[in-house]
Amino acid sequence: MPRVFSGIQPTGEPHIGNYFGAMQNYVKLGDLYGKNSIYCVVDLHALTSPTAFDRQLLAQRTFDMALANFAVGLDPQKVTFFVQSHVPEHQELSWIFTNLTPVGELERMTQYKDKSEQLESVPSGLLMYPVLMAADILLYKADTVPVGEDQTQHIELTREIARKFNHAFGETFPEPKAEYNRQALRIPGVDGNGKMGKSKGETSTLGLLEPLDAIWQKLRVAPTDPARVRRTDPGDPDKCLIGDYHKLFSDLPTIDLVYQGCRTAGIGCVDCKKLLMKGVTEHLTPIQDRAETLRQDPDFVRDALVQGAREARAIAAPIMDEVRTKVGFLKLG
Repeated sequence: MPRVFSGIQPTGEPHIGNYFGAMQNYVKLGDLYGKNSIYCVVDLHALTSPTAFDRQLLAQRTFDMALANFAVGLDPQKVTFFVQSHVPEHQELSWIFTNLTPVGELERMTQYKDKSEQLESVPSGLLMYPVLMAADILLYKADTVPVGEDQTQHIELTREIARKFNHAFGETFPEPKAEYNRQALRIPGVDGNGKMGKSKGETSTLGLLEPLDAIWQKLRVAPTDPARVRRTDPGDPDKCLIGDYHKLFSDLPTIDLVYQGCRTAGIGCVDCKKLLMKGVTEHLTPIQDRAETLRQDPDFVRDALVQGAREARAIAAPIMDEVRTKVGFLKLG
């Protein structure tokens, strides 16, 4: 049976991009592979964000990301779900991999180049981010990694690190493969400027647990097809982020209605957005209701994370012992 690993950052509020791009897939793979599905909130990775060093905010966001995953249907009794910093073997293996990885390979990472260009002072952790990601995956000898296509380069580096370690110290790690959620769209930000992402701030995201009236206020002013200057102008829903959102939230009859109406100017953009909001409400309300129930029982979330860390360490500890022996660290007793 495949062993699946994936991590999700707590750098902001969970949003619909996280949900459709990752969290739904976590639930599906968890149903297939049970405890061989290993997921974590990667709070160590979050420290590469300039706003991460707020201890209360980081802790709350970590808790909220776990809660959100449980609210969308991930069962902590069925999968292994934990917080990255609760399993110290991640950092130890990352340091070993750091010394196998040339700086030049890390500097060629597209995400590093894109993010470093936006900073006056680049933290070294941003450069080493993909090495820690490789340690996250290989610590559990995972062979399947559900990721977005923007992580392809990092998975290739993980495979390269596995090959280097195996060549230097003997066959140890599998070369994992990426598993893409082909049904997930590249979800645009609600401001119309590129992909939805936590790092771009709340104005570009539709929060998974955000109040529905706040979501409507964002959708109400969201940009549409620029060809529709007037109500009577026809448009192209494939060039409109509202059209993309309908593909996520609306049923086929509604999608057919808004696509036909947009192309013929049979409905206006406000009507199209109101129809979208109906689908958003139907989709998110049960998730938000479950989240509220979990907020009333925070010990459920905390206990699940304690159990998840215990399960993760039970897998990681013997693998890390194997690594220490092969690398040549001194053992006492």
